[in-house]
Amino acid sequence: MKEERRKKKNAEVRVLYERATKVCSSFFDEEYHYDATEAVEELGLDEELIHQLLEDYINQIIKAIMAFEEMLYVLQSRVDAKLEIDYTELRNLAHKNLGVARNLRIKDAETLLNKMMKEDDLESLFLFIEALRACAIKLNPEFTFNAIKLIEIKSTF
Repeated sequence: MKEERRKKKNAEVRVLYERATKVCSSFFDEEYHYDATEAVEELGLDEELIHQLLEDYINQIIKAIMAFEEMLYVLQSRVDAKLEIDYTELRNLAHKNLGVARNLRIKDAETLLNKMMKEDDLESLFLFIEALRACAIKLNPEFTFNAIKLIEIKSTF
């Protein structure tokens, strides 16, 4: 029973990673793989601490993605109602996450968050969020899978 659950989870993680890889490749010309070496050298921290910070970033960005999506749906409803829209809250959240991505030297997230801070097209913003999620998955597929599942479980309570 336990072995079956592990195999099922591994299969789900593999599918999640494969989808994420396709999404990322549609946004970036070159295949990007995060390497903690640059962050270790430039920040003067050991690799274990960088990996812990990376996991914290993944948790933070997955939660932020949910907030981004909610903000975009509100903005879209305002567009549909022909009301004025304000991107300030979305841009502030993107800026907050951009700082973390820069500190950890996560180049693909940095690129996407920079684009989010400048973009006014809602469809493009939705695509950037999808790519941001995919990039987080690629950083650590199993950890991200677990983070997403935990958030899903918590949201049902």
